[in-house]
Amino acid sequence: MISLFGQTYAWNAPEVLIIGAVVVLLVALLVLILRAAGRSATMAEPLMREIGWLGQRVQQLGDGQERLAGGLHHVSETQAVSQTAMIKVMEQRLAEVQRQMTESLHGTSTRTARSLGELQTRLETIDKAQANIEKLSGNVLSLQDILSNKQTRGAFGEIQLHDIVQKALPKDAYTMQATLSNGKRADCLIHLPNPPGPIVIDAKFPLEAYEAIRRADTPRALQEAAALMRGAVRAHIKAISDKYIVEGETADGALMFLPSEAVYAELHANFPDVVREGFSAKVWIVSPTTCMATLNTMRAVLKDARMREQAGAIRKELALLYADVDRLGQRVENLDRHFGQAAKDIEDIKISSEKAGKRARRLDNFDFEELAPNDAMPVIGPQAAE
Repeated sequence: MISLFGQTYAWNAPEVLIIGAVVVLLVALLVLILRAAGRSATMAEPLMREIGWLGQRVQQLGDGQERLAGGLHHVSETQAVSQTAMIKVMEQRLAEVQRQMTESLHGTSTRTARSLGELQTRLETIDKAQANIEKLSGNVLSLQDILSNKQTRGAFGEIQLHDIVQKALPKDAYTMQATLSNGKRADCLIHLPNPPGPIVIDAKFPLEAYEAIRRADTPRALQEAAALMRGAVRAHIKAISDKYIVEGETADGALMFLPSEAVYAELHANFPDVVREGFSAKVWIVSPTTCMATLNTMRAVLKDARMREQAGAIRKELALLYADVDRLGQRVENLDRHFGQAAKDIEDIKISSEKAGKRARRLDNFDFEELAPNDAMPVIGPQAAE
């Protein structure tokens, strides 16, 4: 019988042996467990230290995370404020840009409208110019028709010559369509004094030969046209010399007026021999430009001649002017003498006035004793004025 934990058990020997073995086994297992627990405690001490260090690091990481969270919150607030300010600035800038764009667009639209208006005006001007060009082209065609006829071409030259002469000379210095003693009618007669005497200007010119030169497209045609031009001008020079240079009536020369500068340039450039023949015949060829210069020279001659004609009258007027100036000098001297006498009279009046004032003051003060015998007696006669 075995007593265990306050209980009494009745076991036989084998059972006791088995139980004893179990107990021994349990004791051995307990010893092993205790030893293992000791070794585990020895091995767990560094682990516990590591765990403690890890806990501290975790705590530090937590604190750092909290600080990081606070910093991030501050940064987010600052960023929000900065973003708000930036948005405000951007809104202001956008508003300014929008205002400037609006003003610029308004100005651009105004300038565009003004430019369109000016463009419209210019287009209208161009339309008017186009109409004038069309009208001018029609007039050019009419001018060609006029110049194709000798009679109408002569009338055209006479009109242009009359316009030039009218601008350069006074009305009484020329006569249009003047008839000479030989019965020939001159286009214009300039009344120059002797010498040289009245001079004739003829306004007809050979245009057909010049047009032939312009139309010539081959050397042969050009040569033929040049010969025609030379012959026509020579014939015209001879006609002017025979009809308009009258001895004792006109000047010893005449002018052949060419209304075209192109014809004048063609003659002097390619026909110098014809120009020299004109000089020999005392027929001078002039264009509108050179004619104006020649007429201005004639105007100076007319002015000088008229001044010589009026020289006697001018001398007479100068003599009368000298007499008037001399008479004026004498009258100025008389006036100066009168002014001198008047000044002397005024001085005498001042002296008498001073004496009268002194006497009046003495009488007012009853200073009769101070009066001299001569002063007391009245003065009668011319001395009373002193």
